[in-house]
Amino acid sequence: MISNWPASTLARRNIHYGWVMVGATFLAALISAGTVGAPGVFIVPLQKEFGWSTAEISSALSIRFVLFGLMAPFAAALLNRYGLRNVTLVAQLIVVSALVLSLGMTEVWQLIALWGVAIGIGTGMTALVLGATIAARWFVARRGLVVGILTASVATGQLAFLPLLATLTERYGWRVALGLVCVMLGVAAFAVLLVMRDRPSDVGLRPFGDEGSTPIPAPPPANAPIVAAALGTLRDASKSTAFWILFATFFVCGASTNGLVQVHLIPMCLDFGIPQVQAASLLAAMGIFDFFGTIMSGWLSDRYDNRWLLFWYYGLRGLSLIFLPFSDFSFYGLSVFAMFYGLDWIATVPPTVRITAQKFGPERANLVFGWIFAGHQLGAGAAAFGAGLSRTVYESYLPAFFIAGALCVFAALIVLAIARPQPKSAAEPKPVAA
Repeated sequence: MISNWPASTLARRNIHYGWVMVGATFLAALISAGTVGAPGVFIVPLQKEFGWSTAEISSALSIRFVLFGLMAPFAAALLNRYGLRNVTLVAQLIVVSALVLSLGMTEVWQLIALWGVAIGIGTGMTALVLGATIAARWFVARRGLVVGILTASVATGQLAFLPLLATLTERYGWRVALGLVCVMLGVAAFAVLLVMRDRPSDVGLRPFGDEGSTPIPAPPPANAPIVAAALGTLRDASKSTAFWILFATFFVCGASTNGLVQVHLIPMCLDFGIPQVQAASLLAAMGIFDFFGTIMSGWLSDRYDNRWLLFWYYGLRGLSLIFLPFSDFSFYGLSVFAMFYGLDWIATVPPTVRITAQKFGPERANLVFGWIFAGHQLGAGAAAFGAGLSRTVYESYLPAFFIAGALCVFAALIVLAIARPQPKSAAEPKPVAA
């Protein structure tokens, strides 16, 4: 058993161990997310080496996105039953194994099995549900900020490593770039093993911001079957209109980010004569803007009506996607797009998580959010395949971008149909400073 000495050392310095959990999870999510974003760099090299079409490669990525999302509610049940550290380590082992095996692939079915099925399941075992679970268990105050930080790590990781991976791919081939991803995942696994704990009580603490003095009751035993826990939550949540609105808007969120821009922006830029490394740098710039935009979204979600935040996020994202085809793909036009779109890349997550917790309670928030996140990845899978099909059939990605922009405007409108949240109870613990 690993010693809990860091908790006592930090306590003497008036630093809550929850922030260590945030740091370790941030690193693990940042690197793991690079695995999700990497295939966007490899599409063209795989086409050149194996002769696979964009639609064939996109089908594998589509399967990965769908499984990544469908695993989310079951991931929440796994985290509740087997613990954060155990599930996270197993997930990273699955992903590394699939990546190593893919270094020798030669057939499309191998791409689908490894990059589609295995990596989809492995990355889906934690996904955004891990961050939502840590925020709910370890924090009473600053939950929105914590969700923003951990969400930013996921989105930024999917984009930030792309210039490095694109450079390595261009100079040494895609296998060298993929090998680097495996090494980074090993670093992330070591960090998880070293410091991750399941609950504040494991290190003798109360959640951050909980100033109560009564003993915290032990968590209920999570011994229900994984499938039953996940499906039972879906049955109960599906009776709520708010659940379906959040599910639909998150479907649009996934379609307009991971499935479309993350996968297909680099190949589309190549269609317009923009080199791959420059296109990857554009995505990395979005990742930088997203880092600040998502953290700011978490800060705002602690203070303002989350429905109106989502209205502005989806509306501005839709306008930026509709603007892109008219940017002439010039340096100035793409820079403007990268800034506005990047700030909004995944800023929708903190308000969505907070609304989920408000509507369904903190104990079931991660399970319900898992199903909402499944909608996100279904949208990503549909867009990943649909945009690839558009490029193969019509020799253009532009129809997919116009459709995604229109869907974002639709999402902005329907989110306001969610009932206004009830005022906070006077008994709720007051936030405390870090």
